[in-house]
Amino acid sequence: MRIFAHGMVAAALAAASAGTVAAADLTMGLGGAVSSMDPHYHNVATNNMINRHIFGRLVDQDAQQKLVPDLAESWRTIDDTTWEFKLRKGVKFHDGSDFDAKDVMATLSRIPWVPNAPSSFRIFTGQITEAKVIDSHTVHLKTAAPFPLMPVFMAGFAIISDEFERAPTEDFNSGKAAIGTGAYKLKQFVRGDRIELVRNEGYYGQKPDWDNVSVKQITNSAARVAALLSGDVQIIDQVPTADFARLKKDKNVAISSVVSNRVIYLSMDTNRDDTPFVKAKDGSALGKNPLKDVRVRKAMSMAINRPAIVDRVMEGQAIAAAQFLPETFFGTSKNLKVEKFDANGAKKLLAEAGYPDGFSLTLHSPNDRYLNDEKVAQAVAQMLSRIGIQTKVEAIPFATYSPRATKLEFSFMLWGWGSGTGEVSSPLRSLVATYDRDKGNGPSNRGRYSNPKVDELLAAALRTVDDGARANLLAQASEAAILDVAVIPLHYNINNWATRAGFSYEPRTDESTLAMGVKRGKR
Repeated sequence: MRIFAHGMVAAALAAASAGTVAAADLTMGLGGAVSSMDPHYHNVATNNMINRHIFGRLVDQDAQQKLVPDLAESWRTIDDTTWEFKLRKGVKFHDGSDFDAKDVMATLSRIPWVPNAPSSFRIFTGQITEAKVIDSHTVHLKTAAPFPLMPVFMAGFAIISDEFERAPTEDFNSGKAAIGTGAYKLKQFVRGDRIELVRNEGYYGQKPDWDNVSVKQITNSAARVAALLSGDVQIIDQVPTADFARLKKDKNVAISSVVSNRVIYLSMDTNRDDTPFVKAKDGSALGKNPLKDVRVRKAMSMAINRPAIVDRVMEGQAIAAAQFLPETFFGTSKNLKVEKFDANGAKKLLAEAGYPDGFSLTLHSPNDRYLNDEKVAQAVAQMLSRIGIQTKVEAIPFATYSPRATKLEFSFMLWGWGSGTGEVSSPLRSLVATYDRDKGNGPSNRGRYSNPKVDELLAAALRTVDDGARANLLAQASEAAILDVAVIPLHYNINNWATRAGFSYEPRTDESTLAMGVKRGKR
């Protein structure tokens, strides 16, 4: 039996005013777009980090993704397939109503219901076979098999009030249903522009420093830096690589950095016999989908010079990737190494697969979601074209890109994935597990890759209680997927934040930019 508990500490008072900024006001500039205030609509980092201000979770994570209590003050295993969560008493929603077990049940009910969701949060709840209220502040969650990662998965989604169990997404966007237990209340959401937050004076935890927080969505890198330097914002994320060295030397700016849990990778349609954006070089149909051939996928991986992308495109603010997460994270493989750039070897593999003259394809990419996303896509296209795979890039805003990809409109795509759980089961289950909506598997597997060996190893890992044995199974699953070129990992980002002098930010491996982490003075 394992028991976890943690006490909350009292809040510190906000420090005195600095410059022209009001004593307790903060303005943040975000590089990514936020599409919704519905915490169960789209499992994407930008949405999740904003909703963390408004909604609590059963379990939270610190800056290094270590589990800490939130709405559940403790948890333990009752038997091999039952977890007990003891809920925090005295917590109130923003409207003054009490938080208790009925809200947990409503949340679990709503997650698979949300209509038209680009990606489902069922990935965090699909293992639950029964949820049972023991009393107003005790919940039991049962699974078909042992599930040691239950507390980790409970950190993946927000808890809503039971009053909004069937509230449509638009009611959250308007603020009507955006009634959480978090440190901030939603004042206004203007899609594509800004989010206005006001401090929740009734918050049960450590009070944040800021009375009012304005979150500006500034997807243009130059504009984001200009806003910081002019003092229009006090913090920006996604520091442009082209400006990093200059900002690092600026005495009016402070930089905080950490290696990300996000891998930038390429996903391919390995399922359909005829895929829409792969053709012969003359534009005619090929008759079969070359991306289904592991030799072609391997050739494409070998053709990409990852160190060159890191040095020239990312300007050193990334690390070449061999797998789903950097080696320091739980469940990674020590055996997987960064694919060696070998253009001649790639050409030989293509010829062996029956494509000595190559073929043509389109690489789809967002142009406003990940750091240098379109530039990375262009670099990949040039490298593939050099081995005979004539590659065109179509880069579009993420708001259009994501739903089109979810409808399986593309053949070859650039993506990023950050592990919300801080370990390897998250990308394995999301990106390469065989798609199964009912089980919550493969919600972001937009190439519909399927490998029974990967599925079996992952399933075994998820029911293995012993940490060492589970780590080994996850490593084996990673090896099976990467050696079969389920996806092509490119690099891990280095997360950088820049603040005005007199402000500091605790860097987070999950990339989240949280007002609660912004302080005055140095840490």
